[in-house]
Amino acid sequence: MNSGWLTFWDSSHSIYVNARHRDVHYRLIAQQIAALVPSPQARVLDYGCGEALHADLVAAAANELLLCEGAPRVRTGIAVRFAGNAKIRAVAPQDVERMADHSLDLIVLHSVAQYLTPQELTKLFALFHRLLNPGGMLVVSDVIPSDVAASTDALALLRFGAANGFFFAAVAGLVRTVLSDYWRLRTRYGLTRYGEAAITEKLAAAGFFAQRAAQNIGHNQARMAFMARPR
Repeated sequence: MNSGWLTFWDSSHSIYVNARHRDVHYRLIAQQIAALVPSPQARVLDYGCGEALHADLVAAAANELLLCEGAPRVRTGIAVRFAGNAKIRAVAPQDVERMADHSLDLIVLHSVAQYLTPQELTKLFALFHRLLNPGGMLVVSDVIPSDVAASTDALALLRFGAANGFFFAAVAGLVRTVLSDYWRLRTRYGLTRYGEAAITEKLAAAGFFAQRAAQNIGHNQARMAFMARPR
C-alpha cells in the first residue's frame, strides 16, 4: 500500500461522519463476515481489517481470528481493545507472511484492493493461496468497478445514513471529505478499479476458482465481492 494511504489510515481521520456511522459500519461488516465462517473450528484472517470494532462477532463464530493491519497505531488499538479475548490476535503484514502453509480456513480482504497497485494485489493473492487450506475460501470484497463514480459512493453513504440515523451527519461529512486529506490522496493517487472479469482472471492466475457474490460486504452494493477457492 502506498505510504500516503497508510499514513492516512493511521491518523485521526474523519472518514466516518460520527460515532454512530463508525459503529454501524464495523458492525455490519463483522456480521456479514461471521456468516461466512465455515465452522466453529475455523482459523480466520481479516487482512487490512481497520479498527474492526466488532471483531468479537466474527471470533464468536470461529476458533481463532487474526486481525491484520498495516497501520501501527490502529493495530495497537486492536490489540488493546481485544486483549481479553483469547480468540483474537492482532498481527502485522510481516507476521502473515511468516505463517505456515495451508493454515487458514477463511481469508477476508475487504475494502483493500482499491488502495493497492495491481502488482501488490497479485502478490497478496499468491500469499493467500499458500496460506489457505485446500478447502478454504478467500473473500475479496468492496472492489470498485471501473465504471462507478464517486457520486455513487456518496449516494450509498446517504442511504446508509438515512437507514441508520445519521443522514444529516452524512451530508455534512461528505462536504468535509471533499476538503479532507482523504480526497487529496484520492485525487493524487486515485483508487484502483477492476471489472468483474479482471478480478476473476487475476484470481485464476493465482490458482483460484472465483465467482462474483450476489451481494457485497458492507453498505455499498455498487461495489463487488468475490468468493474464491484454491484449485
